Amino acid sequence: MELNGTKTLVVGMKKSGMASAELLVRNGAVVRATDLKALDQLPEAAGLLARLNIPFVEQSPEVFEGHDLIVLSPDVPADLPPLAKARQRGVRVIGEVELAAPFLKGETIGITGSNGKTTTTSLIGHILRESGVPVAVGGNIGTPVTAMVESSRADGWNVLELSSFQLETIERFRAHIGLGLNVTQNHLDRHHTFENYAAAKGRLFETQRSGDFAVLNADDPICAGYADRTVATVEWFSSRRKVTPGASLCADKLILDGKLLMEAGEIPIRGRHNVENVLAASVAAARAGVGREQIRAAVRTFHAVEHRLEFVRNVSGIDFYNDSKATSVDATLKAVDAFPGDLWVILGGKDKGLDYSALRAPLAAKAHAVLLIGAAAGKIADQLRGALPLVDAKTLDAAIAHAYQNGSPGDTVLLAPACASFDQFKNYEHRGEVFKQIVNLLEPKG
Repeated sequence: MELNGTKTLVVGMKKSGMASAELLVRNGAVVRATDLKALDQLPEAAGLLARLNIPFVEQSPEVFEGHDLIVLSPDVPADLPPLAKARQRGVRVIGEVELAAPFLKGETIGITGSNGKTTTTSLIGHILRESGVPVAVGGNIGTPVTAMVESSRADGWNVLELSSFQLETIERFRAHIGLGLNVTQNHLDRHHTFENYAAAKGRLFETQRSGDFAVLNADDPICAGYADRTVATVEWFSSRRKVTPGASLCADKLILDGKLLMEAGEIPIRGRHNVENVLAASVAAARAGVGREQIRAAVRTFHAVEHRLEFVRNVSGIDFYNDSKATSVDATLKAVDAFPGDLWVILGGKDKGLDYSALRAPLAAKAHAVLLIGAAAGKIADQLRGALPLVDAKTLDAAIAHAYQNGSPGDTVLLAPACASFDQFKNYEHRGEVFKQIVNLLEPKG
């Protein structure tokens, strides 16, 4: 991509926007930056823009005029009316993943799905690292792709977690190995329909080339359908039946390419969904050249990702688990499925246009009560009422206090909100950190 002299607008000045601005300036683009927030509310961005001598204008329809290229941060909707007008004028509108693509050295593994992306991305990175393969991990997890460019190496792998927000704007970005874990209701407030959401994730496989690999969940009809939208070689994984080529769960054994990989009991992270994540990761690692014994050894030393079914503490016989990253109904279902019962489940936050009624039967079977917090509490209560006791806790600290006070030894308090965090917290990480701080201050019962 030739950027020298290109008049470029970067929209959104969080981590991705800042990394994009740096990459653009290094490659000679004439850059302006914008955000819905004023610059005095963006101290990190303000420092970067001052250092790079990039002018900033608070976002308005007029800001989008007069540019050859517009680069969107992932949290900026791609269907804003000023963007539609810019496209009509012939302006190229891309996301930061697409911006990074021509500059990123080495080969790429891209992971998408409604649930399990972070765990699977981290696990693949761990397997490659433990096997002596040069690897960098980023994307929707931690480091923006544009910030990975300078340290990328021709003999290495870039393992990228990719959200629908990032994938909806790709054009030429290519994953040499692409993974589709599952597709269930999520982000309908952004994509408007489930079909749009599923199509955005499918872009990962549409931009692949002959000789690449598409690793797809054979048990998920949307993921299985991506096989018809790619020229890549399709590999399968399944926790329900034998598939070939790829990886399967047969009884309690994980089978990779027809041979035993490991026993399910050897996996150190709990939940059937994590068995599926290991199956998917093992296929990706194998296609990246890692041997079966190396994969098995690395999986056995992998630890749960922070905020993903993360054990926090046992207090007075009650376990506390932080699954703050469970921001969809399906993620919460998977979290509940990982426990035998005796749960106190904390739900709520900012609604994403989801239907919570699928939680009724699983929660009725396994939970003593649901503790409701945040802006979505009323909607969730309406859809769960009558299935099990509901407590209108309103805040996270009140929810924890109620569960601890009323819980008994052997119970589990599970934060798995099924909602975004932005009504009461900065992000899901902040919500998980607050949960852990509160739990770690609990005094043992007298």
